[in-house]
Formats: sequence, structure tokens, C-alpha cells
Amino acid sequence: MAVSTARTAFGTRAGEDIRDNGMSRAVVRPLVGLVTVVGIVAVVALAAVLFRGGFANSASVTLLAERAGLVMYPDAKVQMLGSQVGKVASIEDLPDGRAAIHLAMDPDQLHLIPANVVADVSASTVFGAKYVELIPPESPSAEGMSAGQVLDAQHVTVEINTVFGQLTSVLSTIQPDKLNQTLGAIAAAFDGRGQQLGQGLSDFDSFLAQMQPHLPALSHDLATAPEVFGAYADAAPDLLKIADNAATTSQTIVDQQRQLDVALLSVIGLADVGTDVVGQNTQPLTNVLHLLAPTTDLTRQYNAALWCGLGGLLVMANGPAQRDPGVPVFAGLVWGADRYRYPGDLPKVAASGGPQCTGLPQLPYETSPPFVITDTGTNPWKYGNPGVVLNADGIKRLLFGDIDGPPRNSAQIGQPG
Repeated sequence: MAVSTARTAFGTRAGEDIRDNGMSRAVVRPLVGLVTVVGIVAVVALAAVLFRGGFANSASVTLLAERAGLVMYPDAKVQMLGSQVGKVASIEDLPDGRAAIHLAMDPDQLHLIPANVVADVSASTVFGAKYVELIPPESPSAEGMSAGQVLDAQHVTVEINTVFGQLTSVLSTIQPDKLNQTLGAIAAAFDGRGQQLGQGLSDFDSFLAQMQPHLPALSHDLATAPEVFGAYADAAPDLLKIADNAATTSQTIVDQQRQLDVALLSVIGLADVGTDVVGQNTQPLTNVLHLLAPTTDLTRQYNAALWCGLGGLLVMANGPAQRDPGVPVFAGLVWGADRYRYPGDLPKVAASGGPQCTGLPQLPYETSPPFVITDTGTNPWKYGNPGVVLNADGIKRLLFGDIDGPPRNSAQIGQPG
């Protein structure tokens, strides 16, 4: 009985263990499947985030454009010289109709991009998606691009669907019946006139062939035409004033035509008298002109000095008035100059200094013009003995050498020199 009781107890525990194992397996298998599915989803999401650069560090730059285009999407490339330096993060429509394209730039590439870079919204083909192209300027700045910088798009490529949209809007405004009538009228106008149309095109081609050699001159004329027209526009008020004055002058001539006739008759009479006078005095007038030629030539040679002299007189005439009118005169007694000597003091016409202004017409205050030494036979500043001469001629010759003229003594006073 004890044995049977033991068997019964053992069988009960075994059955309970079997039931427990079945229940744990039923719970573990769905849990493992759920963990596997969650892991796969996490791996796929992580791969997608890594592919989109979710964990990549980026610097924000804003590009302002007239429009973003119909095929500009986030994650579009930002390229410079064929290399990707960032991507489009988002596109925002501004209230003024423009588009703000927010760029996520690679921070490691910012220092390589000049701050004054030019940006274009371009497309590889007319049907392709757009991307941002950064174009280095001709004179790049030393500073690199910085985070938060705002760029202006210079150009946005036109898509083919935009062209189709504009063409559709144009065609929608055209009435088919009127278009049919217009095409029918054009067809009727060209019907049977093919030969004349071909001849006209041939003549037009010949005309263009004749005009082709003159195209450079025509291009030059068209290039310079704005400046010429601008000059005419600037001078238009003066030209109109001249025309107005000419009309007034013409009216005055019409009003004074009787006096003008009298004046013309008087001029005719004076011309007849002048003809007689000139005809009778032709040779004397010719001689006078020949005689005036050396004088006018000398005047022409010294025109600079004459101008300086007249300029000095003009300065004197326009100068301020003297406080005390008159001419100051300083008088005193000085020894007389040395006597005339022969032949050193003989006059000579050999001056060759030419015209000189000597400071004129603006002569500084308290200055004296320089003394011009010329070869005229004598020098007023040469050595001499003004006044009473006490030394003998021998001492003078011993000190200063031979001097023109006889010895200075009373016995030879009156002789030449």
C-alpha cells in the first residue's frame, strides 16, 4: 500500500513537470519571435537613419532662390567641382514667393569653400532631379563658409514640365475656331505662291550676303549708338534753344529786310571802292608786308617774353591800391662810375640770351629779378675805381694785372680810354 502510494505521488509530480514544460515553451516561442522581429525592424531603421545621415554632424546654410523647382527634394546633393559637400535638409516657401532651401553642409568641408561662393540650382537633364551646385568665384575670398551663412541663388534651371505647363496655359487661351481660321488664311495666302516665296527668300539671302561684309561696321555703330544718342539727349536743350534763336533771328531778318537791303548795297559800294584802293596800291602793300616780315618774326620769337611783360602789367593793374599814392624816390650821393675805356667798352650787338621772363608775371615779394649777362661789349659790374683814385698805375697793374686803356695819371687825361 505504501508502494502504491509512492507510485501515485511520483506520477503526479511527473505530470505536473510535463505540463509546466509545455506552458513555458508556448510562452517562450512567441516571445523569441517578437524579439527577432523587433531586432530586424531596429536594424532596418538604423540602416535607414544611417543612410539618410541621421547621426552625421552637419552645419546649416540657407540658400535663397526665386523658386526651388518642381523636382527639388530633400536629401538632394550639394556639389562643388563634382564633389558632394552637403545635402538639402528641407525646402521652405517664403511669403514673398521665393524659396528658402536649407542645406546641411559637411563641417569638414566648410573651410575649403570660399565665403563668396556662387550657388546655382541645376539639373543633370531636363527631366532629372535638381541639385545645388556651388561655383567658386573668379576671385575667391580668403575666408571660408561658416555655419548659418545665407547664399543667393544666381540661376534656377527650367524643367521641361514647367515649359509644358506654360505652353498649356498659352494654348488654353487660344480659341480653336479662330486658330483654324488663321491657319486657313495663312494656307490660302501661300497657296500657288511657292515660286514667288522661294524667289523672295533667294533675294533675301542675296541681300544678307551683301550685308555680311558690313556687319562689323554695323555692330560697331550699334555699340556706339547709345553713347551718341546720350550725347544728343544731353545737347537737346541747347539744340532746341539754338533752333528757337534761329527762328527769332529769321523773323528779325524778315522784319528788317529793307534795312538789310540797304546794308548790302552799302557793302557792295564799299567793296567797289576797296577794289580800286587795293588794285592801285598792290605793290606798296606788298612792300609793307615784306618789310613787316622781320619784325613779326622777331615778335614771334619773343612772344613768351612779351606775354610775361603784359602779364606783369596786368598784375600791377589789378593789384591793391597803395596806402599813400605816389612813387617813392630814394636819392643820395654816390661816387661816379669808372670812366669809359677803349676798346673794352665799345658797344657790341652779340646778345644771344633769347626771350626771358625773369620771374614775371608773378614776382615774389621783396625779390629782385636776376641780372642777365649778355655779350654787349661792356659789363656794368666789372671791376673799376669809382671815386678818387689814390693809387698809382704801377700798383694797380701789380695787383690786378693789365687793364684796357692808358695808365691812370694826370699826364694822359683826355686820351682815349
